[in-house]
Amino acid sequence: MTYTSLIYEKSCPGRQGYRFPALDVPAIKLSEVLPQSLIRSSVPNLPEVSEVDVVRHYTNLSQKCFSVDTGSYPLGSCTMKYNPKVNEDAAALKGFSQLHPLQPQQSIQGILRLQYELLERLSALTGMKWGTLQPFAGAHGEYTGMKLFKAYFDKLGDTRRKRILIPTSSHGTNPASAHMSGFEVIEVAANERGLVSLKDLEQYLDDELAGIMLTNPNTLGLFEDDILTIAGSVHRAGGLLYYDGANFNAIMGKTRPGDMGFDVIHLNLHKTFATPHGGGGPGAGPVLVSQRMLPFLPTPDITFSDGVYQLTTDRPDSIGRISGFYGNIGVLIRAYTYILVMGADGLQEASEHAVLFANYVKEGLKKAYLLPYDQICKHEFVISAQEIKETYGVSAMDIAKGLIDEGIHPPTMYFPLIVPEALMIEPTETESKADLDRFIDAMLLLKQKVIDDPDALHAAPVTTPIGRVDEVQAARKPVVRWRPDTVSS
Repeated sequence: MTYTSLIYEKSCPGRQGYRFPALDVPAIKLSEVLPQSLIRSSVPNLPEVSEVDVVRHYTNLSQKCFSVDTGSYPLGSCTMKYNPKVNEDAAALKGFSQLHPLQPQQSIQGILRLQYELLERLSALTGMKWGTLQPFAGAHGEYTGMKLFKAYFDKLGDTRRKRILIPTSSHGTNPASAHMSGFEVIEVAANERGLVSLKDLEQYLDDELAGIMLTNPNTLGLFEDDILTIAGSVHRAGGLLYYDGANFNAIMGKTRPGDMGFDVIHLNLHKTFATPHGGGGPGAGPVLVSQRMLPFLPTPDITFSDGVYQLTTDRPDSIGRISGFYGNIGVLIRAYTYILVMGADGLQEASEHAVLFANYVKEGLKKAYLLPYDQICKHEFVISAQEIKETYGVSAMDIAKGLIDEGIHPPTMYFPLIVPEALMIEPTETESKADLDRFIDAMLLLKQKVIDDPDALHAAPVTTPIGRVDEVQAARKPVVRWRPDTVSS
């Protein structure tokens, strides 16, 4: 393991990699244009480095990073699939990259057309009527959806409906989005098959029910067989259905949330539609709605008439703007390109391969690891290290860290919460059979290491620039910037 210097530690007084041109405008005093409180009293402590220092430093750092371009990234519920470079080429076209959001509408007809047609295609894929591209991420889409729920019931004057039902296998952002929107969150239990318990659901079908938030297939990778029964029951009770589209990669082109009875959905373009993902962004979480929810969509809306695309705000019941302009345009362009390149048949084939590959890996691992729900899965599945931990003292965390030493990114750990010592695995359709076999072999090798030397994995990873970190301290007391008194170690 080698220590990687910070750029500040490469600093050498007097060294520089830039030179400003001679000032060719009248000099002004900062105090004439800025309040005193905004003017520095001392020179900022910045690293003094040459251009070569900077290029080599950040190039070396980039080579230490793991990405979907360098290896397998089987994160369950996150769909980390390869991003085709044609998407990047399209987003970089000058006609898109040099636009400004404040340009007159007549000068941005191209991007308005792209967004309009993207909404058309997303609506067709999901079976919904229309939507908005404004949300910047999946959680932002969930929050928007809950605001739509609230606007719907406010319009009806039904103030009693305050409860949102959320299955135990849901994504963690679901309860947070509902709570932030003023709803009371009620957990719905799973049955013995890992699906929504109809018996538990039944007790909440009353006049306080606002709706239910569902992921289908759920976070165990299992399709909710009773989805039509659930939808009918919730609707008869006066509630609405929200679809978390994080797992849409499993059903794209095969079935549609709108046909299942959902009223509001969000899609993660940075997952299903192969745009960049991870590292905190970028993202896009378009929200699409059924007929009854159309009046409440955010504005401005994109409309088309007489050969002209326009941004319109004529929707009196709208929840209003939910982003500064109109979404993460670069991500939207990439998703639109992906849809055009793949075509309807290609999108359906992607889902078929995602499901096939997940089941292939599941079958390859189930004799070595505990499989709590041994049935056909969709795009992902969950194994448990509970027996391994009880027998050998090796946790799901240890196994995940051991995978790093095998050159593979760890799967999602300790989620969903209904499976102890969970490892959620999603290989995605962009991996080859050789890659899938390599992952299976790595997991089987780790299981053998557990048996031969249980303590070996406690120190993993040992081949990376940074070894096992204290994740609790990193979360509670993060060090996110360098200070002059920082001590390297």
